[in-house]
Amino acid sequence: MPSFEYLVKDKTGKDLKGVQDAQDAQELVRQLKAQGYLIIRVEQGKKSSSMLGVQKGAKGADPKVRKGKSGGVKLDDLVVFSRQMATLVAAGIPLLQSLDILAGQVDKEKFRLVLRRMYTDVQSGKSFSEAMQMHQKIFSPLFIHMVRAGEMSGKLQEILDRVAQYFEKSSALQKKVKAAVMYPTAVSTMAFAITFFMLAFVIPKFATIFQGLGAKLPVPTQILIDVSNYLAANWWWILALLGGGIFLFRKYISSPMGRLPWDSFTLRMPIFGPIIMKVAVSKFARTLATLVRSGVAILPALEIVSKTSGNARIEKVVTDLMGSVKRGESIAGPLEKSGIFPSMVVRMIAIGEETGELEEMLSKIADFYDTQVDTAVSGLTSLIEPLIIAFLGIVIGGIVVALFLPILTLTQAIKT
Repeated sequence: MPSFEYLVKDKTGKDLKGVQDAQDAQELVRQLKAQGYLIIRVEQGKKSSSMLGVQKGAKGADPKVRKGKSGGVKLDDLVVFSRQMATLVAAGIPLLQSLDILAGQVDKEKFRLVLRRMYTDVQSGKSFSEAMQMHQKIFSPLFIHMVRAGEMSGKLQEILDRVAQYFEKSSALQKKVKAAVMYPTAVSTMAFAITFFMLAFVIPKFATIFQGLGAKLPVPTQILIDVSNYLAANWWWILALLGGGIFLFRKYISSPMGRLPWDSFTLRMPIFGPIIMKVAVSKFARTLATLVRSGVAILPALEIVSKTSGNARIEKVVTDLMGSVKRGESIAGPLEKSGIFPSMVVRMIAIGEETGELEEMLSKIADFYDTQVDTAVSGLTSLIEPLIIAFLGIVIGGIVVALFLPILTLTQAIKT
């Protein structure tokens, strides 16, 4: 009967190594899993042959694997990774072999290199969460802390499923908001570009024709031609000034000095403000619910929520909340004092704290506001379409009317 070396983690997260005889690697994995261990590595003797017959090494499962796609690792990539990892762990495949398999099949070359480095780190004795922590540009603090909680509780597969569900809902929410913003942005940009092109390059040709007529131009036409002549002579520095202004504005709102006032304004701005607020509340509730349900302590969970909020105003509220919780206060009280969160949210959190069902209440809040975002996005799209059409009609129609006024004036003069 062959002898196998194994590395596992017990329910406290402690590494355990040993050697045991078994008919095959699958049988040993079943035995160790039945004892409640998290399987990290199973190898036969001194040879590095895995139970799946996959060739191991820092270069991945297959040295001849095709080159992956370029580009960064996106949220959808993490969803697929966590789902596949959960499936492999649930099937009893050791963590090391799971990383080896996934490193050989991911599409993004950057992600593949990260998984190969994680494979090497886990092989050298690091835990899965420690290996992830070496790549914090890819794996968020939320992901890392939840995996660590899964390792400590022995429920890694369940935690990975929760991570995948969280990322799936977050990704869906992001796509809805982007879709709502993308349409008006694209149409407005095209309308501005077309209008600018007409004023700077088309209208001056009509101005030459009008000057040849020798007649006095109507006031709207004269104003249009004056504006057109100015743009035609100075369009390059106007575009440069506009581009520089946009660049400086983006720099300002991304700086520590400008980020807080801008993020505070976005929560109160007309039309888009209510949607941004609903997204922020949903993200806060879902992130905190997922972390608390996964066994992360409340203070580390709040710290992760603040870092992943994406809004400086919400981040400040959560940071202040951490100080209040350290002093023994509830979560609902400081949230109500902040004046940011709706009263319904505060009351539901207070009820959750009183009844001991905080996770359930937070999940309900997140689901409710996800639905609210859907409704708000649909309403916004319905509202913006007629507004854009009206704007284009007024601007383009005004230009056309101003161009035809001299022709109408001359026609009336000829008739009289």
